[in-house]
Amino acid sequence: MLSILATDAASSAAGMGSMIISLVILFAFMYFFMIRPQQKEAKQKNAMLSALAVGDTVLTTSGFYGTVIDITDDTVIVEFGSNKNCRIPMQKAAIAQVEKPEDAAE
Repeated sequence: MLSILATDAASSAAGMGSMIISLVILFAFMYFFMIRPQQKEAKQKNAMLSALAVGDTVLTTSGFYGTVIDITDDTVIVEFGSNKNCRIPMQKAAIAQVEKPEDAAE
């Protein structure tokens, strides 16, 4: 009877160990395939927005193309189309893509 209790405890400990290993593998999988790419994308967007300059052509998150006229801390004034009267202030976070004027010339 004592040997039965010992084998039950050993199998229980082995089952607990395999469950912990499974959880560690699951969290590692989630980190490398979900969390890490999001952090990398956020870092790239912050770098793009910090390199933003007056005269750059931008694509907003709503799908409008425009030219940056003025930049403050977290807002930019964007001019849309050929009409010089259509200038709209917006947050930097609303910019999805930036094209530098020298890139457009090539």
